[in-house]
Amino acid sequence: MVGSITPSPAGLDLVHALRANCERPFEDARSMPPEVYTSEAFLALERRDVFRREWLCLGRASALAKHGDYLTGTIDDQPVVVLRDAGGELRAFSNVCLHRMSVLLEGRGNVRRIVCPYHAWNYTLDGSLAGAPLMDRQAGFCKDQYKLPAVRCETWQGWVYVTLNDKAPPVHAHLADLTQLIEPYGMTDYVETFYEEHVWDTNWKILAENFMESYHLPMLHRATVGPHSKLEEMECPPGLPAFNYHWITKEASLPIGNAHPDNTRLKDHWRRTTALLAIYPNHLITLTPGYFWYLILQPRGVDRVHIRFGGGLAPEFIDDPKAGEYMATLKALLDDVNAEDRRGVEAVFRGVHAPLAKPGHLSHLERPNYDFARYLAQRVASD
Repeated sequence: MVGSITPSPAGLDLVHALRANCERPFEDARSMPPEVYTSEAFLALERRDVFRREWLCLGRASALAKHGDYLTGTIDDQPVVVLRDAGGELRAFSNVCLHRMSVLLEGRGNVRRIVCPYHAWNYTLDGSLAGAPLMDRQAGFCKDQYKLPAVRCETWQGWVYVTLNDKAPPVHAHLADLTQLIEPYGMTDYVETFYEEHVWDTNWKILAENFMESYHLPMLHRATVGPHSKLEEMECPPGLPAFNYHWITKEASLPIGNAHPDNTRLKDHWRRTTALLAIYPNHLITLTPGYFWYLILQPRGVDRVHIRFGGGLAPEFIDDPKAGEYMATLKALLDDVNAEDRRGVEAVFRGVHAPLAKPGHLSHLERPNYDFARYLAQRVASD
């Protein structure tokens, strides 16, 4: 169940340029061609071959704890709602009314029924049409013929994923290698304590790449986390088909950065190790022994990216009497870090338009960026 877009010659030329760039060994790797970030034709291929075919994260299942709790998102141009139904199950549907095609729900919240804001057609939590004002006067109308189209929805490690691709393997199989890597953290039980949405003026891939490497920390974040970031402490192993990652093992500057004394899951150096995970195409997670934060990216054209930004604490810190204090300190720090990142990635987006811009060599700490580029090169125009 994926849309069709005919690749343009300009888009295919960029695919060939990206693939040629990715054929270099990592020791001679370069950043992606600047047009990959600025081309509408390339974005059209990303939409067709990546966003309409992959599993996309929409948020944490813990945000949908009660019957009727819902969150909304999009799969490319398809609005989607995920909700907890009356039986306690998670379901996902097209978030578009079956009458005159208005979007039904916005943001997050709780509902007893899904009510269209346009003409008040309303649906139960299983997607069935429950009511349609005055439509009984139309002889050809039968409400039993209407039900919101279902969308594939699965959970992994406490995250809600959706896809329009009926042939995609189950998300737990898709991310099995990552589960094995991070299982001791117990991320499923981490509790989200804040959530926001933002739009920045940059290409979605520039922000994704910014998250994937810590090479920039000492400079871009020199007023916040930079002084605590030692590049020699970072490990950047080769990525896998569905994700890339890197590790930082250190004594954290925040108490919640290391494992809580009551944490019996993590042993030895893992009690001090932070994992930075980039799940393709657009789900980015910083996972520490005590807290997590994440970004979920959605392109809004080549020049803007919609960001879902959230985070929270490991269960031991949720139960700690100082949980509120810890979370307030973390959120204040992350807000400052995000402001620095925004300046950085918006400056890069201005730079990739420059006539003299060209790809430079990647550092050994930018291995995840190399793997991300190869992922895109393999996915776009793959038919």
